[in-house]
Amino acid sequence: MPLVNADRVRTVSEVNHEARMLVEERFRLVWVEGEISNFRRYASGHWYFSLKDDRAQLNCVMFASRNRFVRSRVQDGQAVVVRGRLSIYTERGTFQAVVDHLEPAGEGALQAAYDELKGRLGREGLFDPARKLPIPAYPRHVAVISSESAAALKDVLAVLGRRFPCVRVTCFFVAVQGYEAEGQILGAFDRAERMRSRPDVIIVTRGGGSLEDLAAFNRESVARRIAAARIPVIAAIGHETDVTIADFAADRRAPTPSAAAELATPDGAELLHRVGRYAAAIANLGNTRLRTDRRLLDAVRNRLVHPGRALEQRMQRADEMADRLNRAARALLDRAQRTLDQRRGLIVALSPQQRIDGARDQVERTGARLRAADKSGRATAGARLGGLARALQAVSPLATLDRGYAIVAKPDGSRWGTPVVSAQQAVAGEELVAHLKEGRLRVQVTEANP
Repeated sequence: MPLVNADRVRTVSEVNHEARMLVEERFRLVWVEGEISNFRRYASGHWYFSLKDDRAQLNCVMFASRNRFVRSRVQDGQAVVVRGRLSIYTERGTFQAVVDHLEPAGEGALQAAYDELKGRLGREGLFDPARKLPIPAYPRHVAVISSESAAALKDVLAVLGRRFPCVRVTCFFVAVQGYEAEGQILGAFDRAERMRSRPDVIIVTRGGGSLEDLAAFNRESVARRIAAARIPVIAAIGHETDVTIADFAADRRAPTPSAAAELATPDGAELLHRVGRYAAAIANLGNTRLRTDRRLLDAVRNRLVHPGRALEQRMQRADEMADRLNRAARALLDRAQRTLDQRRGLIVALSPQQRIDGARDQVERTGARLRAADKSGRATAGARLGGLARALQAVSPLATLDRGYAIVAKPDGSRWGTPVVSAQQAVAGEELVAHLKEGRLRVQVTEANP
């Protein structure tokens, strides 16, 4: 009699499928901590690895749709905590965990410490915008604190060189994770502030990573040192989604290292364009002012009277004043003569000797007064004439001739001719007259340069 009951015999696939349903129903969500081993990344993007402790191991799979959210680097020997569901791969009957979340072991404690420190420093006012320093618009010196091999450093230097190549850049190479990172970062800030030529702005940067990788920038000492810096600080820690305590303490936070370099420096091409516009505006203003001044100069030049013409006017006025003076003197003498003749006739008519003698005395006194008045009038007229002569001499071109200069004129039949004041009035081959202190010269123009 056979021992096998045909109604109760199952295939391998059925057994594995029923076992899978039981396991998945029982362990819909589990958290497992262990060390990664046999880590494999397939071309499909899926991860396959084992979690082990000192007594057992568990096969795991993490599909590409979920592992793309893991920020930390995954490798063998790494202690991690995973979340997922337990299942059985029915084709092989392999017991495994299907992982939908992975983080380094202890990251939950790091997150709790991060939240506590952020809240405490925030309540102290360490992140208050009022205490933050402004970023200078045109820095001459930029300091960069980063790892020497970091891609973030290369991004910062590339953007600085492209945007503002004249800026001086000083790099302070430090460890950005691990045991030595905290002390080296603090020392870099101290060295930057002790420089003889202190930087105008400091950029502190590194690439992305897990909360454990970024732990140095979540230290209280680093946050307080950044907040106390006497130089404006721009923090660009990790990727855009990574936010550290250092980012909150810095004067400005940049989402990426390249953005930090853009915040620290102006756009050199835009500056050159702006300078060009200013230069053009200044040139236009200068040309406008020059044209205005030239118009004013031409107007003043048109109002000026040639010295020769002014001298002619003053000489004519002197002649008129001399003629008026002579006429006034002759009129005064004529009146005096008529008065004398009248008195002489009166004396003859009266005849008595006494009256004759008295009249003679009066005539003599009147004559003396007339002579004194004539002398005084002539002296006054002479003094006025001398003053006018001196004034004429001051503006006379003859005084200029006394100093060795010459008056160049075109002969026109007059004594002096027409003065030549510009090379444009003469042409090559033309004969001119040069008036000197003594005599004059006839000269011929060999070349006229306006």
